[in-house]
Amino acid sequence: MLAAAGVSGLVSAAVLGDGIGVNLLLCALAAAVGAAMTALGTGRRIKPWHLTFAVAALLLCLVPAVSGSGGAATLAVIAAICVGSLTLHGGTRWVGVAMGSIGLWAHFLPGLAWGFRALKDRRFPAKARLGQVVKAAGVSLLLLVVFGALFAGADSTVADLLGHLVPSVEPGETPLRFVFFVGGAVLALGAAHTAAAPRRWDRTRTSAGKERGRLEWAMPLAVMNLLFGTFVVVQLVVLIGGHGSIMRRTGMTPAAYARQGFWQLLWIAVLTLLVVALAKYWAPRSTPGDRRLVKVMLGMLCTLTLVVVGTALVRMSLYMDAFGLTRLRVNVAAVEIWLGLVFLMVLFGSVLSTRRWLPRAVVLSAALAVALFGLLRTDGLIAEQNVDRYRTSAAHLDINYLRGLSVDAVPALDRLPDDLRTCALQPIAAELANEPAPSWYAISRAEARAREILAAHPVTWDGGQACRRAGLLDGRSEYR
Repeated sequence: MLAAAGVSGLVSAAVLGDGIGVNLLLCALAAAVGAAMTALGTGRRIKPWHLTFAVAALLLCLVPAVSGSGGAATLAVIAAICVGSLTLHGGTRWVGVAMGSIGLWAHFLPGLAWGFRALKDRRFPAKARLGQVVKAAGVSLLLLVVFGALFAGADSTVADLLGHLVPSVEPGETPLRFVFFVGGAVLALGAAHTAAAPRRWDRTRTSAGKERGRLEWAMPLAVMNLLFGTFVVVQLVVLIGGHGSIMRRTGMTPAAYARQGFWQLLWIAVLTLLVVALAKYWAPRSTPGDRRLVKVMLGMLCTLTLVVVGTALVRMSLYMDAFGLTRLRVNVAAVEIWLGLVFLMVLFGSVLSTRRWLPRAVVLSAALAVALFGLLRTDGLIAEQNVDRYRTSAAHLDINYLRGLSVDAVPALDRLPDDLRTCALQPIAAELANEPAPSWYAISRAEARAREILAAHPVTWDGGQACRRAGLLDGRSEYR
């Protein structure tokens, strides 16, 4: 445990000061190994769910190494901490999963105190071995420094290679590196302490909802099912008829029709999930007939809501085909897809005799969705779709919006005609030009690719002439 904390602190101090990339995964791996060894040493059994959540957390830590989007990386890191905390705590009930996702924070100070006590304890079994490890590491580091310096002086190619591989630490960075060392060590100790003595949040007592009578409980749901069914029938009639049916029945273009009511459909899905949870809480359950009624009513509501979610996605697809992708549209569509998956799991859970897997499955699906969102580099997909629409059908191209995307979008924006390319890439090129290229462990694959493209085809500042020629007037692009 102490060795893992030391390694985690050293890795954090060495590689976290220059940026975020694969270094985050390295630090997470060091902390994860220490937690796993501690868990095994205390006799905890590692179950398939633990391994699944651990893989999901490490996959989330991989996002900053792939995507250059700050928003995607931040979301992935937050999700990785929550999923990692849940991995260490475990949990099968909703309260256990919810509290287990944030319970790691309560173990940082106890973990630090635990580490100090272990160092002071003369009976600490691995104390002598730890000293041997420290001595061996010190000698190895000395040999690397001496012979590495000699090889670097003998060959400039080797010097360049070592310069990129080995972290460089400036004297003025020592306080910051010390902070990273402490942070990495505390994180590893907190994870190990959680693995050794997790709080059993599943044992938290929660009162069951008061059973309602059949009429009192079923009538509101029957009304909702009737309303949802009416909406679904109307939507199927309109959408199956195609574009001509939409124009004839509503007097609107498919794009305008798709935009109408989309947000309402999203809120309907969210609120229905809340209704299902509350209905389950107050459901009658005394007799087999009560339980069958609950399954039928809630199953019907979930099924109809799935159709509503599908309708919302069809509308969003029509809207994106007409006006292109944006971050907001992609985010909303992703949330709709995830909500549909949740309703599908709830529906499937109502059929099975046990639903212990449901809370963990919902959290795992959210974690994988966040990881997929980052690994797919959505800014790149947005730019690629908009550029393809412009090149194939001369569709409207919002250069002002594309200028605000991250480095993930550079490969797609590089395919634009000269003035459009220059205008779109100027903000990214200026930002990268003002910063030296980070080391291999502190840079995302997207940023590395963007630097390669801009080095091969440089973009220079021309006082905004390219943007004016591209039709960027008063902050809005009129180029078609």
